[in-house]
Amino acid sequence: MSMQNLYLLVPLAPLAGAIAAGLFGKLLGRTWSHRITIALVAVSFAASLVIFKDVWDGHMFNGAVYTWLTSGDTIFQVGFLIDRLTVTMMLVVTFVSLMVHIYTIGYMQEDPGYQRFFSYISLFTFSMLMLVMSNNFMQLFFGWEAVGLVSYLLIGFWYTRPTAIYANLKAFLVNRVGDFGFLLGIGLVLMVFGTLDYQSVFANAASHAKDIAPIPGMTVNLLSATCILLFIGAMGKSAQFPLHVWLPDSMEGPTPISALIHAATMVTAGIFMVARMSPLFELSETALSFVMVIGAITALFMGFLGIIQNDIKRVVAYSTLSQLGYMTVALGASAYSVAIFHLMTHAFFKALLFLAAGSVIIAMHHNQDIRYMGGLRKYMPITWITSLIGSLALIGTPFFSGFYSKDSIIEAVALSHLPGSGFAYFAVVAGVFVTAFYSFRMYFLVFHGNERYDEAPHDAHHAVSTHDDHGHDEHGHDDHGHHGGKPHETPWVVTLPLILLAIPSVLIGAVAVETMLYGGYFGDAIFISEHHHALHEMHEEFHGAFSMALHSLTSLPLWLAIAGVASAAFFYLKRPDIPAAIQKKFQLIYTVLDNKYYFDRFNDWFFAGGARNASGLLWKFGDVKFIDGFIVNGSAKLVGMFSGVVRHVQSGYIYHYAFSMIIGVFVLLTVRNWF
Repeated sequence: MSMQNLYLLVPLAPLAGAIAAGLFGKLLGRTWSHRITIALVAVSFAASLVIFKDVWDGHMFNGAVYTWLTSGDTIFQVGFLIDRLTVTMMLVVTFVSLMVHIYTIGYMQEDPGYQRFFSYISLFTFSMLMLVMSNNFMQLFFGWEAVGLVSYLLIGFWYTRPTAIYANLKAFLVNRVGDFGFLLGIGLVLMVFGTLDYQSVFANAASHAKDIAPIPGMTVNLLSATCILLFIGAMGKSAQFPLHVWLPDSMEGPTPISALIHAATMVTAGIFMVARMSPLFELSETALSFVMVIGAITALFMGFLGIIQNDIKRVVAYSTLSQLGYMTVALGASAYSVAIFHLMTHAFFKALLFLAAGSVIIAMHHNQDIRYMGGLRKYMPITWITSLIGSLALIGTPFFSGFYSKDSIIEAVALSHLPGSGFAYFAVVAGVFVTAFYSFRMYFLVFHGNERYDEAPHDAHHAVSTHDDHGHDEHGHDDHGHHGGKPHETPWVVTLPLILLAIPSVLIGAVAVETMLYGGYFGDAIFISEHHHALHEMHEEFHGAFSMALHSLTSLPLWLAIAGVASAAFFYLKRPDIPAAIQKKFQLIYTVLDNKYYFDRFNDWFFAGGARNASGLLWKFGDVKFIDGFIVNGSAKLVGMFSGVVRHVQSGYIYHYAFSMIIGVFVLLTVRNWF
């Protein structure tokens, strides 16, 4: 098979699986539906490995595979750009997707929408691969919108739940705000460069670096405006402040979706896009500063929200928001390779944490409240140890994957001189303590301490009717065969993906850090201006994974992480009365955090309420009074009035008509004599 055919196989194999399970799922049955989709995603992963080896040997590809549309001089094509940035994303997407497909067999085993679910996650895999493999803005936008659509379908997978419908509508609308900016940015690219092909745009970017937008009374750099608009799209997809509000609610979807879409792949699309657009962003310090500040706000303030969450999936969701903020800060510091490195390591350990949370939820009969767990370590040894590995990687423990990428971000920001870098450095350093505290708060409440699962009230279970996620009936029995009693470890189809994700969560950072950050791994795939040399300075300071780990022993982030873990252990294992006392003492702060900084309330009042009020006014005054009342009914009344006058002339008597003719002749003669 030629390499070009292999490129096509990577996205088309999951698409074939999605079609098979979606259109023929009832005919194939549950078993064959998951066998076919898993096999085809495995084929995609295997093909990605072969392509990675080929790219590692120095073979790149950039070309069109299909011409979709020609409009004047503009050609819209489907094409692939295969370089080291692309293959890194391909491996992450296909591997995590494969693990989630396997995990889904156990998690969704009795769900009536089983085949539909496999169809959706395979379709998502196809969409994400088309996004990362694109070589032009049109195909990028296709993949961008396709992953958004499938995300909408998956968040609302349990469509009988009002909360799920609200969550997927919220995600859809918030992403439309970001996508509007993204589309405007692509429009500016087409206006300025006359093409949507990456290579042509990047090659001519420097010649347009000082172009001014033709806006009367304003001086706006055209390239800065383009980059900021493109990044607004990333703010929606990658859930950056203030377009972050959809991600926590997206936990209404099944847990495998949280791992695949909202931790490892779709939410990293914005990070990948900015890294791909590095030749544009490097020409605008304004855009880079904007990116850095937005990321810093997200990294710190979304972490604060994780501290007070009691839903196990929402704790991990706010962790995802915070870590996406870290990646965004790295992009703003021109450390694009560091951002992608953290994207990769984060994909493994965050998918691990989400899937481990799902394992706990199954064992707890679908109770998601961590206040009613505890002591699960002895009942769920595999879930316990893999959760611990994921948590240690998340907080940046030396020699775990998250350490190398997270500490590299902090170092890169420390070396940045852009406006806003001081605030960004404070945010990412303070975020280390916050991350360690909420991560191990969850870990200790779930796996250690007293067993509290028998104390759970009925509403702690995520049931909204007589049946919930997995067919729980009104007596609390569920389709996984739990009928009360002690928790126990979940089946191998759930625990095997945990083990396979735990391995790279430990090793991938140390293995890849030297190559990806300092070894020129990305080559020409990422462009960094000569004025931004943070990575060069970092390379002079560190000489490999081991030296980074040794350096961390005296660094502030490590001690802040240790302090966060120790504080969580003291508060939630030794003195659980202290958090309640702190909450009571600082009730105002707790209320602000509990209401998520009132973003949801403001959006509901201003945007949703404002739209409803504006619609009401348009209906009452625009539709009823102006259109119906004035234009439609007014026209009818005018015709009626005119008809009422004219009908007196049309009497039907001949002498009336003769009299009218005589008067008319008289008037005409009189007027003629005047002139």
